Amino acid sequence: MPSEATKERGGANALGWALTIGLNVVAPIITYNQLTDHGYGEFTALVISAVWPAVDLGVYLAWQRRVDEFAAVSLLFLGLTVAVTLAGPADAHFLLVKDSVITGLFGVICLASLAAPRPLMFYFGRKFATDGSAGSLERWEGLWALPGFRRVQRNLTIGWGVACLLEAGLRVGLSYALDTDAMQALNTVLSLGVTALLITWTIAYAKRARARGAAAGAEREAAVQAGAVQAEVATAEAATV
Repeated sequence: MPSEATKERGGANALGWALTIGLNVVAPIITYNQLTDHGYGEFTALVISAVWPAVDLGVYLAWQRRVDEFAAVSLLFLGLTVAVTLAGPADAHFLLVKDSVITGLFGVICLASLAAPRPLMFYFGRKFATDGSAGSLERWEGLWALPGFRRVQRNLTIGWGVACLLEAGLRVGLSYALDTDAMQALNTVLSLGVTALLITWTIAYAKRARARGAAAGAEREAAVQAGAVQAEVATAEAATV
């Protein structure tokens, strides 16, 4: 049976997930759709939608005394969306391609972060795999000393980066091959579908990695115990000679 501490950590993690997704994904989308449906321009709607990640960033900074990487990235990409919208022509085709540009930029940032001391998915993992307490954050940071953990974080970052670039390229190609109405419907389905697949893959891959790590740890522990037994037997034999 799970302990009370485990249940509390699970509840805190779930709450953290809900708040993060709500303020950085759900609330901006709802705000943007409501504003554009009521006659506001795309630029105005995007700027107002950016308030939600900014609120999340401010709350997290006040609570944890450090920047929330996920909210910072969300705010950055909302800013990039505003910039791309202002820079590009006001036609339906460009608006379809615009989302692909942002997705592609995220893929580039993922792959570029591999050259940094720690890749981007390490920070996203720290956000979603911990409850935000000092102890859980310290444990997460300590995992970086393990070669297997570092490999998993880099592989996850590569997977997200490559998938986002492929999705962006596919959407740009389809926007030229399909009519606007068909692409408008496919754009949302493709974006949500790829994101859902990436999240599912991330969870499954992390679980397999933890299982392999636990098995390797058990083997090492068994080897150590076997070595200790052999040493005791050898010592006893030497004493009888």
